Amino acid sequence: MDTGTHLVMGIGLGGLAMIDPVVAASPAVHTAVLLGTVVGSQAPDFDNLLRVRGNACYIRNHRGLSHSIPAILLWTIAITGLLQLIYRGSLPWLHVGAWVLLAVVVHVGTDLFNTYGTQAMRPFNEKWISWNIIHIFDPIIFTSHIIAILLWAAGLVNPAILFPVLYLLLIVYYVWRTYAARQTVSRLSRLDTEHQKGDTYIAIPTISLSIWNIVKQSEDGTFHIGNLRGSSLRWLDKAKCSTHPAVEKSKSDPAIRSFLYFTSFACADVKEHSWGYEVRWSDVRYRHRKQYPFVGVLLMNKQYETVGSYVGWLSEERLNKRLRMDTY
Repeated sequence: MDTGTHLVMGIGLGGLAMIDPVVAASPAVHTAVLLGTVVGSQAPDFDNLLRVRGNACYIRNHRGLSHSIPAILLWTIAITGLLQLIYRGSLPWLHVGAWVLLAVVVHVGTDLFNTYGTQAMRPFNEKWISWNIIHIFDPIIFTSHIIAILLWAAGLVNPAILFPVLYLLLIVYYVWRTYAARQTVSRLSRLDTEHQKGDTYIAIPTISLSIWNIVKQSEDGTFHIGNLRGSSLRWLDKAKCSTHPAVEKSKSDPAIRSFLYFTSFACADVKEHSWGYEVRWSDVRYRHRKQYPFVGVLLMNKQYETVGSYVGWLSEERLNKRLRMDTY
């Protein structure tokens, strides 16, 4: 989820903690728990600091180790320990630690439901898990938290009643969205008038509950990109992946390896220039304004030696400007 949603969920979990008699009995303990759930709900994304080492490093590692099983435990221990230092060891560590743990687990768990995904099963498996069920910013989840927090802040509703009801409703919402996502994928082959044996589909959630972005991959590796509105499936673009020798050569570049490590929906296109080759890998899941802004681009001379590279999110204009800077 986005940073704002993780923040309001951290505050919401602080409100939910009022069902714990030990927390509810002490304003100091509740304040510590609220601090812990807010920090815990943000902690796995502290790996944003990897941006200082470059986009390739950030993309390869973001939501990786920081969202793993050992990291969940380490974040919990570190935050609980810091709170104990601040409060000079006076906190009931088991209760505080349990709520911090819940906040970290909820962060990692909700990230599994969107398209970006996490490596939550590390160290047992490095596979990126993305269930394509909830958009990275869901207005229902965010707005419901804002309303509940305002009601709590105004003293209009007891948080020990308000937040259990909120989270029970959100559990129902997640179950419904999971069912809707599965049903959407299952009916795509019937709705697709161009369906061929061997075609595979994924449905990607959007900010609208009734619209899904669709990616179909044919047996020959071609990607078809479209959207589904209700029962109306419309194809918007087709990406035929290049088999040029430069594509295979590009896979050995560290920046491109980072890009391909993150996504299984990369498609390469090659442009030949007088000075060499431009290999552009695009993640076809992210189509915006007729472009694919999440890219890994490698410039090579005629001997397939790297001249410049870029991995990340950029508009076409900014990408071209960035590559020109790298090649001069």
